[in-house]
Amino acid sequence: MKTLQLALMGTGRMAHVYGPKINAHPGLQLEVVFNPRMESAQKVAKIYGGRAMDDLDTVLADSAVDAVIIATPTDTHVDYIIAAAKAGKPIYCEKPLDQSLDRVDQALAALDANPVPFMLGFNRRFDPDNNALREAVKRGEVGRLNMLMSWSREPSTPPIEYVRASGGYFVDATIHDIDLLCWIAGERPVEVQAFGSCMFDDQIGAEGDFDLTMTTLKMPSGALVHINNSRSCAYGFDQRLEAFGDKGMVQTLNHREDNLVRWDNCRTVAREPLKHFFLERYDSSFYRALDEFHNAVTTNRTPSATAEDGRSALAVALACMSSALSGQVVRLDHRS
Repeated sequence: MKTLQLALMGTGRMAHVYGPKINAHPGLQLEVVFNPRMESAQKVAKIYGGRAMDDLDTVLADSAVDAVIIATPTDTHVDYIIAAAKAGKPIYCEKPLDQSLDRVDQALAALDANPVPFMLGFNRRFDPDNNALREAVKRGEVGRLNMLMSWSREPSTPPIEYVRASGGYFVDATIHDIDLLCWIAGERPVEVQAFGSCMFDDQIGAEGDFDLTMTTLKMPSGALVHINNSRSCAYGFDQRLEAFGDKGMVQTLNHREDNLVRWDNCRTVAREPLKHFFLERYDSSFYRALDEFHNAVTTNRTPSATAEDGRSALAVALACMSSALSGQVVRLDHRS
């Protein structure tokens, strides 16, 4: 197996997601940890290995670096993509590409001018359950697809500082569901209608954002897609999918530490609580996403979850926000 030597860009929460996955993969090696603040780079390098570096140009000029993993704040993604593309380094980037379509188009232009392998970190595509549901739909198990539904509810509201920098709930969270369900359906919506409320944290509402949303996407085939999101859920991290067609239905279920169902003299049908958050529920999907990146780069094929997929998902997410604020249906005209 060919080894890819990686530069991990960023030292925040996602660096601690990717660091262990890189070290666990037999074809990946953490060569560099980059942060403009050397002290922060050194702390992460001490945990996961690699050389701490604080100069971007030096990192990208390093012949020992085969590819980069961009796990920095969203507003830095485009600048790092442009720099890495110009340096000829394959790129894996956390979602979203950016919060602005204009900025995303700058990144796409750089990738067109400097064609390097690029993969966007829509990790939920690589969750085994989600992937199995998609394969069942592709095999025709539900017949003609009529409806797709997604429940995605987080255990508690995030800090208000996070909300202010998130780009809004649709861009921050619903974008995962948008990408996943469009990928499963194999088409992009022509119309969206979304509604939002603030039911859990008044500070979020004061920022002009939502903590509770419902979204409907209408596909060219006529299939309807429903997404409901909540930033608070008393019983844990609720993550379910359902595909309904004229021949039947397939569903994914929530994950628990064990799936035993218990009965005794005090309770019936008792089960373990849901896994707490995305770090636990989708843990294996991050490894599988990096494995896809490794395989694509080392076999000279285009990685799945492309930059164009990221642009499309962002365009839909922004249309959802527009619909929720205006109360109107928003029509979409996806570029080819």
